[in-house]
Amino acid sequence: MPPGPRPASEPEGRGAAWTQERGTSDEGRRRSEGDGEVGGGPQASGRHPVRSKRGAADGRSRAGGGRGARARPEGGHGDDRPTAVIAALGANLGIAATKFVAFVITGSASLLAESVHSVADSGNQVLLLIGRTRARQEETEEHQFGFGAERYVYAFIVAVVLFVVGAIFSLYEGVSRIRHPEHVLSPVVAFAVLGVAIALEAFSFRTAISQSNQSRGRISWRAFIRRAKAPELPVVLLEDFAALIGLGFALCAVTLSTITGNGRWDGAGSIAIGVLLGSVAVVLAGEMKSLLIGESASPDVQRAIVAAIENSPQIDRVIHLRTLHVGPDSLLVAAKVAVSRGESAERIVTGINEAERRIRAAVPIAGLIYLEPDLYEASRQDAADPAVRAARAARAPRALRAPRAPQDPGAPQARAPQDPRAPQDPRAPQDSPERQ
Repeated sequence: MPPGPRPASEPEGRGAAWTQERGTSDEGRRRSEGDGEVGGGPQASGRHPVRSKRGAADGRSRAGGGRGARARPEGGHGDDRPTAVIAALGANLGIAATKFVAFVITGSASLLAESVHSVADSGNQVLLLIGRTRARQEETEEHQFGFGAERYVYAFIVAVVLFVVGAIFSLYEGVSRIRHPEHVLSPVVAFAVLGVAIALEAFSFRTAISQSNQSRGRISWRAFIRRAKAPELPVVLLEDFAALIGLGFALCAVTLSTITGNGRWDGAGSIAIGVLLGSVAVVLAGEMKSLLIGESASPDVQRAIVAAIENSPQIDRVIHLRTLHVGPDSLLVAAKVAVSRGESAERIVTGINEAERRIRAAVPIAGLIYLEPDLYEASRQDAADPAVRAARAARAPRALRAPRAPQDPGAPQARAPQDPRAPQDPRAPQDSPERQ
């Protein structure tokens, strides 16, 4: 049987969530008809599948990390342009060429290690740009939530490249120079090249800092790198910071080798650079692993979501809440919401539709929203469930919520208001709430 018309609030763009809804709604209704209450299953654990409700207003673009989503609520990518990545790529290409020329002239192991470091950084910036491009693909039947996580995958590859190409080579070269020391030739050339490299890296680092400050707010740099959902800025910040420190190590190593005439200092500088790059690679790999596994929204965003849901006369409370970043610019929201036992299906649908609109207004990157109505029983709540704890921690005081309109049990239910912008079809059947 062909489906009836969508509610007036249903967005025109049909993303992955809409596909899932249409494919499971009939089965969900059949399963819930014998339950005798909305939501059916146990309210406590919330571990049965969360029912899908609506897709994003621009499901394809947001699910795939698209252009339209604003990510400022997560405090990590308010300005999502690749300015810092492109600046870092240009600087590293120039630095790599300059360092290689200086290595050929001077034979310094520290300059060779820094040259390889710059080459690895240049490759890393290319990988980050490729990840951004691939993340903008539209979702497919196989990948119904889009390709936003491609940016995390390529950022993880960056960490691997930084460790294998940069750190291991620098360590090997440093150990080799300590065992077989060589004098640094033309130290003046080495100093000049290091000065130019420091200036270029400082320019790249300044660009990354300037772009990061547009979304960092008042949190510390450590917290910004830890909480950012867009991987490019943390990667560029850490790489540029490590590059400036590495150049300092190289400068000290060349200076000591020149003053003492002992080439082992040059090897020691290369080892220090290798240890530095390995440490940065480990930090980046850990952060990208966490994003690949899937991180929830920040506490502030969760509070905004719960407030948007509970600010409705038809919804008593959020029973549990789960959020997941399927990409830097796409947030999945799944929640079980409590409604009154005598509430009509029409009012429940109206309340859920209004809650979805408020969620998207408060958190624009919430492109995938699944809300399931249920009955709340405190005795059946699992306090150990992270989703239940998240809902409780994010809940606003009841005094700040919208008042619930009193109902007369004997009076007929009022018809839900319709969106005046939506076309009206008097022959169309009324929508019923989807149950699973």
